[in-house]
Amino acid sequence: MNQPIVETQYFTFAKSPHEMVLKSGLKLGPITLAYETYGTLNADQSNAILIFHALTGDAHAAGYHKDSTTPGWWDPMIGSGRAFDTDKYFIICANAIGGCKGSTGPSSINPATGKPYGLSFPVITIEDMVVSQKYLIDHLGIKKLLCAAGGSMGGLMALEWSVRFPDSLHSALLIATNYKHTAQQIALHEVARQAIMSDPHWNNGDYYGKELPAQGMAVSRMIGHITYMSERSMEEKFGRKLQDKEKVGYDFSQDFEVESYLRYRGSSFVQRFDANSYLFLSKALDYFNLSDKQGLQAVFKGLKNKFLVITFTSDWLYPSYQSKEMVKAMKGNDIDVSFIEIDTTYGHDSFLVEIEGQSKLVKHFLENVAKPVFARSVSDEAI
Repeated sequence: MNQPIVETQYFTFAKSPHEMVLKSGLKLGPITLAYETYGTLNADQSNAILIFHALTGDAHAAGYHKDSTTPGWWDPMIGSGRAFDTDKYFIICANAIGGCKGSTGPSSINPATGKPYGLSFPVITIEDMVVSQKYLIDHLGIKKLLCAAGGSMGGLMALEWSVRFPDSLHSALLIATNYKHTAQQIALHEVARQAIMSDPHWNNGDYYGKELPAQGMAVSRMIGHITYMSERSMEEKFGRKLQDKEKVGYDFSQDFEVESYLRYRGSSFVQRFDANSYLFLSKALDYFNLSDKQGLQAVFKGLKNKFLVITFTSDWLYPSYQSKEMVKAMKGNDIDVSFIEIDTTYGHDSFLVEIEGQSKLVKHFLENVAKPVFARSVSDEAI
């Protein structure tokens, strides 16, 4: 174990009567954000990088919690000498609102009732998640981030931060993401949501302290996991190999390894994630549409930030053509943007497992962004 022991921290804001106004017009408060930090914030606070997690991720991006052998979800990318080098940069990762890993979400206690919010939790958006995290960055005293970065849903948040708070950011790193959800992406989420809501134990979201909607949640995760892989990766990993038997049983038990794998993924997910959070977060993804009002090119007008956009050839959930449309709109505004498509077989999950290729790109990008920023800092100190 080379990575340090880290502790989750908590920041509470938007206390009555100063609740945060959501995009829907509803109010939410108080709000708690769970977050972790890695590395050291320098004297002029110019080396901060905000990492955003994916749909079922959390604030534990790197290192180990005490008495745990499981590292953070992006541990190979964050640490001393790694892509997000903690010898140079101060890394922050917060659990998004609506989640269930320490930040305020549907499983949190509603102060007005003393019971979990459940479906009374207000529908949240990617925009709301980003605004809530701006409160955290302000609380930490950081005026301008060196970079905002994330993959999948995390990429949507990094993108939203770029256009909502452009003056508080030098650069953005967008990985395996897009600028709006397509009909197919919305459809996949709706099937997963219906699997949860059709479970008899879901009980209109009021299952806390009762039997969990385990079957629906497991099926939902199985659907999701299929979208995260590629046909080739599934074929290479499983093919038509049988699970603990020499021939098929001609019944509906687990014949194939891939069936067993999906069932395992589904059942383990039930124990670590809240079903209502899955509903709220997936809906937030579906609502996201950066080009909704002005058109995509107009959204990026006037931005001075630097961007690196990374996609993967086998990612059919967030295919590369969507990122290329975004990059084209950026270039139409003379924005400093680089686009790289990595050839890989891992599908959408590539941003979590394709470490070597990503690391080189991220290191180079951050060094180029940091060089003039750090040079100005040294110059200011000399005055």
